[in-house]
Amino acid sequence: MTLPFSLFLALKYLRPKRTFFSVVTVLSILGVLLGVAVLVVVISVMTGFDLMWRDRILGFNAHITVSGVRQMEADAEFLDGLEKVEGVTGAAPYVQGLAFLARGDDVHSALMRGVDPAREGRVSRIPTCIVEGRFALGRNQVLLGRDLARKLGLGAGDTVLVYSPQSFAKADSLRLPEEMTVAGIFDVGMYDLDAGYAIASLGTARELFGMAGGVHGVQVMTSNPDRAPEIAARLRGAIGLDLEARTWMEINRQLFGVLQAEKNMMFFLLIFITVVAAFGITNTLITVTVQKTREIGVMKALGFQPWGIMGIFLWQGAVAGVIGTAAGIGTGLVALHYRNDLLRMLNRRFGLELLPPEFYQLAEIPSVTTGADLALIAGVVLVICLLAGLIPAWRAAQLDPARALRYE
Repeated sequence: MTLPFSLFLALKYLRPKRTFFSVVTVLSILGVLLGVAVLVVVISVMTGFDLMWRDRILGFNAHITVSGVRQMEADAEFLDGLEKVEGVTGAAPYVQGLAFLARGDDVHSALMRGVDPAREGRVSRIPTCIVEGRFALGRNQVLLGRDLARKLGLGAGDTVLVYSPQSFAKADSLRLPEEMTVAGIFDVGMYDLDAGYAIASLGTARELFGMAGGVHGVQVMTSNPDRAPEIAARLRGAIGLDLEARTWMEINRQLFGVLQAEKNMMFFLLIFITVVAAFGITNTLITVTVQKTREIGVMKALGFQPWGIMGIFLWQGAVAGVIGTAAGIGTGLVALHYRNDLLRMLNRRFGLELLPPEFYQLAEIPSVTTGADLALIAGVVLVICLLAGLIPAWRAAQLDPARALRYE
């Protein structure tokens, strides 16, 4: 296949006469490689954390929450009607409020959630996340998150006193705390949930909060969490105007907004590594234009068009960018493959705690590499490398043939 003349010269100039590789060109490509590799690793890890938090949140909370301004009734007929909506796979009622758990002198606050044990497995993974004891919610039985149980020094079978704010609501009366038995301890893998929630039956929670009946809301599980807004719109048409259906995206908007903002900021900051590498490409091409001044003068004297001269140096920047980007993506993927081996080596050799277990509750670095992220990184870096060749290309195109031929 015949190459365009400007591309042919660009490839020829990239390889010097005396050596197989140009050291300056190799250093420029290495700069691009480093920038791309760091971007691939950081963006993939942040995407992995984003999806990990999403999976853990959706393992505890359902995709859609149906609630009203006040308490609502959620009998079996209402719940069965919700489950008949297209895209809904399960519905379960809940009661939730602040509670204080005490054992001896240790007192910790938590959100007490009352659930229907028969339906909870349809909307939550809590029944499958029991790490001690069993999933049992009889009268005055409670399930505690692992970190909450650790703070209180409790295990399965122990008892704990549970107070609710309603116990102090009336000045002329005082309600005694409920003594509950810890039936089991769950671990969903997210500190805020494992340290901040206790689970009881609907009846126990109603007694604790002084409710005669009703629930605070209904959790609805869908077949696809990404389609939650579409399914929520169907639910709004089925439940009436006095109730509200909110998706997990709306409820956790702040958390996922922060994660996305951090990912965008990291991309913006790390792209400057590639910008610095692009200056290396610019410097290399300026050096080439000085070295090839006489040849450029000959080409212009023979009628070579200015855009053709520019094409030579733009091709050089593009070729360096393509090689650096491809090598950087490969290097980044290799680094991601061995990321956990590197983490374990650093922990073992230097005693570093890069992922404190009490906060992250994971032993390995999560990572998810998407084609969209790789395409974005490659596209931005190639544009930067192409722009790096503009100044040398414009300078070469503006050379006067007569002065260029007198250069030597």
